[in-house]
Amino acid sequence: MKKSKQPAEIMVKRVEPLSWWIGMKTPLQLMIYGENLAGSTVHTQRKGVKIQKIHKADSPNYLFVDIEIAPTTQAGKCIFEIKKGTQIIQFDYLLEKRRKDSARRTSFSAVDTIYLVMPDRFANGDTSNDSTPFTVEKSNRKNPSGRHGGDLQGIINHLDYIADLGMTTLWITPPQLDNEPEQSYHGYACADYYQVDPRYGDNELYRQLVTEAHWRDMQVIMDAVPNHCGMAHWWMQDLPFWNWIHHHPKEFLRSSYRLVSIMDPNGSQRDLKQTVDGWFDNSMPDMALENPFVRQYFLQLYCWWIEWADLDGLRVDTFPYNDREGISWWTASILNEYPNLNIVAECWHSSPSVIAYWMRNNQNKDGYNSHLPSAMDFPLQEAIQESLSKDSSGWMEGFNRLYEAVGLDFIYPDPMSLLIFLDNHDVARFADTMKGNKDKIKMGLTLLATLRGIPQLYYGTEYGFRSTNLSQGDGAARRDFPGGWKKDRKDLFTGDGATPYETEIFQHTCRLFNWRKTAVAIHQGALKHFLPVNNTYGYFRYTAKESVFVFFNPTRKEVALDWEHFSEGLHGYEGGTDILTGETLVIGETYFVKPHQSLVIELKPITKPKPVQVKKRASKTTSRK
Repeated sequence: MKKSKQPAEIMVKRVEPLSWWIGMKTPLQLMIYGENLAGSTVHTQRKGVKIQKIHKADSPNYLFVDIEIAPTTQAGKCIFEIKKGTQIIQFDYLLEKRRKDSARRTSFSAVDTIYLVMPDRFANGDTSNDSTPFTVEKSNRKNPSGRHGGDLQGIINHLDYIADLGMTTLWITPPQLDNEPEQSYHGYACADYYQVDPRYGDNELYRQLVTEAHWRDMQVIMDAVPNHCGMAHWWMQDLPFWNWIHHHPKEFLRSSYRLVSIMDPNGSQRDLKQTVDGWFDNSMPDMALENPFVRQYFLQLYCWWIEWADLDGLRVDTFPYNDREGISWWTASILNEYPNLNIVAECWHSSPSVIAYWMRNNQNKDGYNSHLPSAMDFPLQEAIQESLSKDSSGWMEGFNRLYEAVGLDFIYPDPMSLLIFLDNHDVARFADTMKGNKDKIKMGLTLLATLRGIPQLYYGTEYGFRSTNLSQGDGAARRDFPGGWKKDRKDLFTGDGATPYETEIFQHTCRLFNWRKTAVAIHQGALKHFLPVNNTYGYFRYTAKESVFVFFNPTRKEVALDWEHFSEGLHGYEGGTDILTGETLVIGETYFVKPHQSLVIELKPITKPKPVQVKKRASKTTSRK
């Protein structure tokens, strides 16, 4: 007689999202992972909580469970029970009360300036977590592409520095676990979306960082990466569904990175598929957002982080490389939960028409709407770089190149919503492209502070950071911030040991961006610019009540400011103060602008003389008897 085979033991290893909130518009779908869960049922006796549907996955080790939570449900622990045959196991799940007005949270805009930080390269506030037993890559500061030990505590320690610089918003590259064996410091190959990398700290420390930033009237935005995970992600050993990621069984298929193929009316499906379904890199499996379970996973993931850590916005990496309809649904769903939240996406292309395609409510011929509020302005970044890198004034050279770029604003549905920048972690250091010319770097910073859009400053650009070694690529450009490590010879957080070159750029940056915080004409004003003359360039940022005149002389010669050329923007003003020097300028008076210098003049309205009031004598009255 054969013995009956015992059923395999069921087990729960993880449940995601880690918790949820009562009153969310976003429906909750638990992803339960463990062992031998296929065929199980899920139950709860919790009042106000209802199991709507259990979905079977391709892997027998997953359950996807739709949960309905009544708005009157009491916050607290919810006990779920999993049954399979005679086996019963339980797990606790926390339902929390939302912060007051959480759904109506405000976000970053053109009022703000964003400071971009790579945690590993900014400051080492806790040396005990430089390497951990649970992470593969160990700290090695001598390796430009290795882990250097920077962490969240290092950022917290220097939040005052960032605030004093004039920054109002902090963008940190992905803080979650990246457990690739090499080059894991950038964080874009995620191994666990719900866990902060232990070399940075932990989830509670991340939440503390956000709280501390809020105490300083600063916002924090999270770098979201729904397009790809890392090869070391825990689910790569046991995918929930075969189509959880894009597979290429015959040979590895890398994305072509040709964004035009996505909206090309003449394009082939083959090219479109390679751009979107090809992997961004061989260590970055491409997520299949056309799968509704994948879409729901990433929707809940970032709603969870926004709600749990009290975040103020999102930046989305490689936005167009996602399934087009999937990422549109994801963006619209995030905004359905948080209507006032700003989401800025990386849409890396040199053409404004390509950038505009990915912005919400753009009049695309194919009817596509991404619902995306903001995009990174790569065309302007390239124009600024090219305009300042050469001392020439050809038809499309020098500031003529920048004039053309700004003149194409008619393509965008909302140019003020664009994120503008001189450099970031993916492009060359701005000071490298300027070959260390401090005057050109300062002019670039003036452009960044005064043009339309939302400015983003890359850590170290305020000091004119250059790559430690251009031949070593990204790792050397993403250099450590001096003073962030105890043994550093100089400390640029305090200015101790700064060179005259560094000090001059830093003071220029501080002056500009602290002034910008209260410059309403820059935050809300229109932009009127004028064709460059002999490569000099000027524009106005203005409202009905205020105006700022910005002028650049990138030439090697001193030039006289031609007030008549800019008279169209000067009506009603008598002069103003250059916020960079404190000088007072009177319109019409001769003023010479030195080579490679910029002016930022807050204009002063013409003061009308007050009429002289003549006091009338009191009239005498005669009384008659």
